[in-house]
Amino acid sequence: QVTLVESGGGFVQAGGSLRLSCAASGGADSVLVMGWFRQAPGKAREFVAAIQGSDGTIYPTDPSRKGRFIVSRAGAKNMVYLQMNDLKSEDTAVYYCKAGVTVTAFMSTSTEVGYWGQGTQVTVSS
Repeated sequence: QVTLVESGGGFVQAGGSLRLSCAASGGADSVLVMGWFRQAPGKAREFVAAIQGSDGTIYPTDPSRKGRFIVSRAGAKNMVYLQMNDLKSEDTAVYYCKAGVTVTAFMSTSTEVGYWGQGTQVTVSS
């Protein structure tokens, strides 16, 4: 059973930056894909970024986020990070770390598929 613990959320003004961290334990070596989802109040959970292996990054095609969010994974592969720059009020959400054994498992927004962290709140003030 893989356990994920996020940290690094908080309150930031628009235009600022935050770096989220996620520590994986309990069989994390079996996980192929790690990354992030987010969920704003009243909205569906959405994919933010993922990394397959050590350097195979995957991002959504949403142009509003292009280049602002950068995902990375530590050499030991049990840490994943999300660097968020030029934050906007619409980035306010709970950010969840997720791990999946396959890309398909990772990309599912179902909480029954893959491994999920408890979430960390990011609030961006405009």
